[in-house]
Amino acid sequence: MNGTLVLGKFAGIKIQIHWSFTLLLIWVLLSNLKAGGDFTAGLYNLGLVLVLFACVTLHELGHALMAKRFKITTSSITLLPIGGVAALEKMPEKPGEELAVAVAGPAVNVVIFLLIWAILPKNYFSLLDQKQLEQLLIEPSWIGFLFYLWIANAMLVFFNLIPAFPMDGGRVLRALLGFRMARAKATEIASRLGQAVSFLFLILGLFYNPFLVIIAIFVYFGAYAENQMVQQEDQLRGYTVRDALLTEIHPIPVNDSLQTAIDHVLHGTEKDFLITDSDQICGLLLNSDIIRHAGRPEVALSEIMRTSFPTVDAEAGLADTLTLMQQTGLKFLPVVQNNKLLGAISSENISEFILLRSGHRLGVKGH
Repeated sequence: MNGTLVLGKFAGIKIQIHWSFTLLLIWVLLSNLKAGGDFTAGLYNLGLVLVLFACVTLHELGHALMAKRFKITTSSITLLPIGGVAALEKMPEKPGEELAVAVAGPAVNVVIFLLIWAILPKNYFSLLDQKQLEQLLIEPSWIGFLFYLWIANAMLVFFNLIPAFPMDGGRVLRALLGFRMARAKATEIASRLGQAVSFLFLILGLFYNPFLVIIAIFVYFGAYAENQMVQQEDQLRGYTVRDALLTEIHPIPVNDSLQTAIDHVLHGTEKDFLITDSDQICGLLLNSDIIRHAGRPEVALSEIMRTSFPTVDAEAGLADTLTLMQQTGLKFLPVVQNNKLLGAISSENISEFILLRSGHRLGVKGH
């Protein structure tokens, strides 16, 4: 994710903060000034937000460390104004494992909630009248700080367990449904429910809190993306890279200039290219690279090609290959077998393969 500051690492997982998180801190300070708060109140509110997001980080670590038990790695945890995102390599497909990973995050907040409840001076609260209680919660104090943090963790548990993708509750629902039906069907049901919940958030946001509108958009597209990804994986199951292999490709020698690639783009249908040195693959040149450097057609391909990329075996599963593309951000990869170049595979060709297979199935049903 671009525009992030790495805060450190824990168990090999990068903890980073997105630049947009500063907008939340600015908003907290401006809200404090608008309410007539002083410098101390501003620092108090900032401290509360930062500690709350420390709890969010622990929540995401709960997911990541549980996933690690099932041999699933997590590259990073990114803090955003609307919460945290753990970049898990994938979600477990077995319902029991997915359920364990999904509930691990909220379980961390439950533990924090109980710990704060244990140290809160509950007898002290019972001695205060309503006016004194309101004053306690308005003015900066360690008791008020703990109280707000206690409530916030309770809200994190409640919000995350709403049965809607991409929240944890959506994954819990899919895991529970997965014990009785196929993963693709379970995902479709959980995603539709998630989109229905997003409309509820949208209506509430328009009338009560504009922040809920942002959450509604996040939930709607998150649910849609999750369903699309799982349906694609389901349609690709049982097929290998060989079934969607691009063989009509023209590798370009590494000593050529960018102009050669530009000529291929203008006079043919290829947009991405393999770069070779003595018939060995040494680089990738993607369409985005060509466009970025189009103003320098004389530049050597060796200067602009990508040298860090995986190769794909022709017998690898198409679903696994699509996952690999999503993880690496590379939508065009060389395909080899026994160290011999057979062709290439692209996400565009995989999409066309899905479309054609879907059309074939519909045609068969039509007859």
